[in-house]
Amino acid sequence: MDPSSLYRPINIHLYRPIHTHRRVPSSSSRSLAALIHTPHLPKAKPFRRHLPPSSPAICPAFTQYTMTISARIAGDGQPTGSASSIIAGAVSGYHLLRIVGYSRTKEVPNGEWIDSCPFGAGGRTWHVRYYPNGDSKNVDFISLFLTLDDTLAEAETVKAQGKFSLLDQHGKPVPDYTKTTSIRDFAVGSDCWGFGKFMGREALEKSEHLKDDSFTVKVDVNIMGECHTQEAPAIVVPPSDMHLHFGDLLSSKACVDVEFRVAGETFSAHRSVLAARSPVFRAQFCGPMKEGTSTDAIHIDDMEARVFSALLSFIYTDALPEMKQDEESAMAQHLLVAADKYGLDRLKLICEDKLSSDIDTSSVATILALAEQHHCCGLKAACLAFLGSPMNLDAAIKSEGFEFLTKSCPGVLKDFLISHVVPSLLGKRKSGA
Repeated sequence: MDPSSLYRPINIHLYRPIHTHRRVPSSSSRSLAALIHTPHLPKAKPFRRHLPPSSPAICPAFTQYTMTISARIAGDGQPTGSASSIIAGAVSGYHLLRIVGYSRTKEVPNGEWIDSCPFGAGGRTWHVRYYPNGDSKNVDFISLFLTLDDTLAEAETVKAQGKFSLLDQHGKPVPDYTKTTSIRDFAVGSDCWGFGKFMGREALEKSEHLKDDSFTVKVDVNIMGECHTQEAPAIVVPPSDMHLHFGDLLSSKACVDVEFRVAGETFSAHRSVLAARSPVFRAQFCGPMKEGTSTDAIHIDDMEARVFSALLSFIYTDALPEMKQDEESAMAQHLLVAADKYGLDRLKLICEDKLSSDIDTSSVATILALAEQHHCCGLKAACLAFLGSPMNLDAAIKSEGFEFLTKSCPGVLKDFLISHVVPSLLGKRKSGA
C-alpha cells in the first residue's frame, strides 16, 4: 500500500499583524507575530472579515497566510483484525502389549481374559483385556478390549476412543488389522470397549506377524476434552529449526577444523560442536590432549564408516539419519556401542528402545550380551523377560549367540536364574505342598 494514501492535505492559517493598524497586540500576539513574520513570506492582503469573532487576542489587525501540510486521518489505514479458535481438545497416549508365548495363552478358556499391566494415558489409568480364545460370542478369534481402571466421581464418565493395531516385525501397524472404536463413555466397572473379532486365530498363526511364538499390539487411547475458545496469537512463532542449520553446517563443510579417518574414509567436522555435545570430545579438544591442537586427522579404528557417519549426524541434528528397515537393528547395536564410548546418553537410550522391540530368539543372546557390557539396564530386563518363556529360552539356547553369551557374560545367566527360574521353581513347590 502506498504510504501517501494514508495522508490528506489540510490547510493551516497563520496570521501576522498589519503594521498600519494603530492597535498594539497583546504580549501573546507579539510573540506569535514575531514567530511568523519572516522576510521570505509573500505580502498578503488583509483578511479581516473571516476571522472568528471569538478571537479578540488575534483581532482584526492580522493578515492570513495559508500553508498546506499532510496529517494522518483516522480510519484511512489498514483495517484492524483479530482471530480466535474453538478447540475440541483431546489427549493421546498409547500402550504396547506384547504377547510372549502365544501358544501357552491359548490354554485360557473361551470367554476368559488376561489383563495387561495398568498404563496411563490422558491423566487416566487403563488396561487392555486380551482374550486368547475370544470373548463368549467369538470362539475362533482373538478379542481385545480397552477398559478404564481409575477413580471417578459418582456418575462421572470419560469420553475416549481406542485404536488397536497389530504390529509387523518392523513395529509398523498392519493396515488389515488396525481397528478404531467410536467415541465411547468409559466408567469404572462398566462394560469395556473394543473388538470381539479383532483377528482370527488361524490368520495370526499363519501370518509372518507371529514370530517366535510372540506378537505385539499397539493400543492408542484418545481422551476427549471440553471444547473451549482460544484467542489466536497475533504473532505465530515457528518451531525451532536449529537442527537443520547444524545439519547444513556439517554437510557443507563450512569452517571445519578437524578431520577423522574411519575405515579408509575421511570425515570433516567442527571441534566446538563435537565438544559441546560429547564429554569425550570435549576432553580431546579442550584439554591438554594431543588432538586439542593437532591438525592431523584423528584415526578411529574400532568403528565402521557408516556408523561414524550416523554418529556425526546425530551429534549435529539430535536425530538419526534415515536408513533401510532391514539395517535398523544392526545399526542400533553399533550406535549403542558408539554412544557409550562418546557419552551420548540420549542416543544410547534411543538405541536401547529400538533394540528392545526387535528381540527375538535369534538375536536375544547378542542383544543381552550387548546390554550387559554397556550397562543398559532397561534393555537387559527386556531380554530376560523374553527368555522367561520356556519356548523362547529353548530356541535361544540353540542360537549361535548363546555360546558367546555364556563365555563373555557368565553373570547374566546367574541373574536370569535368580530373577526367573528360581521363583518359578519355588512357586511350583508351594503349589505342590
